[in-house]
Amino acid sequence: MKKFLKLLGLGLLALALFILIKTFTFSAEESEVAQVKPQEVPDEALTRLQKAIRFKTISYSYTSQPDSAEFTGLHNYLATAFPLVHAQLEKKTIQYSLLYKWQGTDNTLKPVVLMSHLDVVPVDEGTLADWEAPPFSGDIKNENIYGRGTMDDKVSVLAILEAVEASLQAGLKPKRTLYLAFGHDEEIGGDRGAASLAKYLEEQGVKLECVIDEGGYLVDGMVPGLDKSMAVINVAEKGYVSFELTITTKGGHSSAPPSDNTIGSLAVAITKLESNQFPFKSIPVIDRQIEILGPHLPFIQKMAFANTWLFGSKIQEAFNTHTSTAPTMIKGGVKDNVIPTTASAVVNFRVMTGETTEEVLKHVVETVNDDRIKVTSISNRNEPSPVSDYESASYKIIERTVQQLFPDVVVTPGLIGGGTDTKHYESISENAYRFFPYRVTSSNVTGFHGINEHIAVNNYKEIIQFYYQLIQNLNE
Repeated sequence: MKKFLKLLGLGLLALALFILIKTFTFSAEESEVAQVKPQEVPDEALTRLQKAIRFKTISYSYTSQPDSAEFTGLHNYLATAFPLVHAQLEKKTIQYSLLYKWQGTDNTLKPVVLMSHLDVVPVDEGTLADWEAPPFSGDIKNENIYGRGTMDDKVSVLAILEAVEASLQAGLKPKRTLYLAFGHDEEIGGDRGAASLAKYLEEQGVKLECVIDEGGYLVDGMVPGLDKSMAVINVAEKGYVSFELTITTKGGHSSAPPSDNTIGSLAVAITKLESNQFPFKSIPVIDRQIEILGPHLPFIQKMAFANTWLFGSKIQEAFNTHTSTAPTMIKGGVKDNVIPTTASAVVNFRVMTGETTEEVLKHVVETVNDDRIKVTSISNRNEPSPVSDYESASYKIIERTVQQLFPDVVVTPGLIGGGTDTKHYESISENAYRFFPYRVTSSNVTGFHGINEHIAVNNYKEIIQFYYQLIQNLNE
């Protein structure tokens, strides 16, 4: 017994030493990128964003039509606000989406698309009293600009146009052709907007170096233990599917309920799905994110990141690296003393890279295991995106641009749970990168599609400076 305990002690000591060695040798990668002087941004740029916010370019649903007056009004406003862009770039309007072509001088270089979208989500009328400023006012209060689109996503439409206008004023003649692609229905899937723009480019025989869209941000103070900002350039996004679970029974009187009544059985099905989640797993891009981020964390977290063979499951859980399950809607019943004959619930899934929507459907049917419950898809079944190359020249240009303007930021590739319009360009572009330097904090993150959507004045200027420098770097 003593010999066994001695061997056990030696084994534990060896394990501890191995963990510590891995931790102490887990060092941050050095960056030697020189800073650049940011482009001066005039205050008039703030006014232009404010005016753009006032157009109520709302996407309500797949079946509703866009408000032509609002979208056309925004188009006309942009034409007057950015005269050089509209004089020197080719412009095409497809439905209510806009595509600009800035012809390059070197046709051997593949074009790049800078993307964003013109539409915004509706505002819950019941929350209007909770806004610091009206949601379509563009008012500036306490050095913040308020309104729909200040986070998602007129902010980058305007910032891209500001950067191109300034580049034209400086006399830039790009080597590489650049497209500016602004869809009008991203908030409801982009099937008429970005999809039409991409189809047009494909018909013209265009093959892209990459597309650069929203979906990655500067994260401030939201990673426990990290005392720096983190720039997440998302190189992949999860898939998306929603299934409706509908149960049909004979119903009955509430005074004599069966043991497996309609709503109770549906509740059991939902509970089964929430109790039998898809497993967490890692993929190479998450491993790369761990390698980059880990050395910047305090010792305990650093130890976990340095030893993923032991602590990887907890990190995967923190990074949400699985197909998520979220019941989002439920309906059923007509009266308080009637057991309904039918009830339904909607469950939304964000599908992890490496899995498919068909596998999700199979999981739902097998987990629920109730012949009375019919499972139907009620949304577009978007598969997880391909993982873009985070060692490519175009990724390195985005990374370098961030490092030039934000030298103390940790830059990492990542995976986003939400969807973007980049999915529509997969047939003409191998790589899609999702990033612009909106500063996300715990205090403003709820503004995405929520109350008090806003952007700090200084941060908006940083975003313009980012796009300006990115354009210069893309054309070196």
